[in-house]
Amino acid sequence: MTTLALAALSGGIVALFLTVFGGGGSVLAVPLLLYVVGVSEPHVAIGVSAAGVSLNALTALVGQARAGRVRWPHALTFAAFGIAGAWVGSSLAKMVDGDRLLLAFAAAMAAVALAMLRPQKGSEALMRPHTVSLVPRLGVAGATVGAASGFFGIGGGFLIVPGLMAAAGMTLAVAQASSLVSVAAFGATTAINYSLSGLVVWPLVAAMAAGGAVGTLLGLPISDRLGTNAALGRRLFAGLILAVAAYVAWQALTA
Repeated sequence: MTTLALAALSGGIVALFLTVFGGGGSVLAVPLLLYVVGVSEPHVAIGVSAAGVSLNALTALVGQARAGRVRWPHALTFAAFGIAGAWVGSSLAKMVDGDRLLLAFAAAMAAVALAMLRPQKGSEALMRPHTVSLVPRLGVAGATVGAASGFFGIGGGFLIVPGLMAAAGMTLAVAQASSLVSVAAFGATTAINYSLSGLVVWPLVAAMAAGGAVGTLLGLPISDRLGTNAALGRRLFAGLILAVAAYVAWQALTA
């Protein structure tokens, strides 16, 4: 029960940060599972994290879809090619030693933090229609991002959003909403691949999902109150991710 309670707390923390700051929060799931919940095997932590990320993305996708912000043809094409990449990436990750995988994960965390530190531009973009000629652009971007997402067991939103903006000409807001289709698909693909090897503990996934629902509810009013301080909060959160990345790398090197 203590383990499940800590998993629920971890899910709440991840969902809170995701709700307040957007993309990037999911990378904290693996460190929390390892160093707070007490999961001893890095591959299990990544498998559980991927499943939790997928469920959180589905929850957020419902709200964005109702608001009409999701561009389904573009999003589904990107996700379809990315699923194959996620399967390949997660298959490769299962063959990598746990400590070496954590070192790579720490590098991915640092990349996420640096991406968060870049100024976000809403941009006036010209949406490209979903035609046959656009499929290769979406396919190459989707497969590449999916492979990275599957290997590291993260949502990959910090890569999916610019990928959709570059390939389809989406604005930032539309790309963020549409990216949730791929985040959910890539997370589910990675989780299924890991579960086939017995590397997903489903009670932990359920506990994290339950905690995530509470974290989302707590994060909504905080997000509304940040206002002009949102950029400062985002920078501070990026600093936290960098610090956790350094800790993960140190733990992997001294294991």
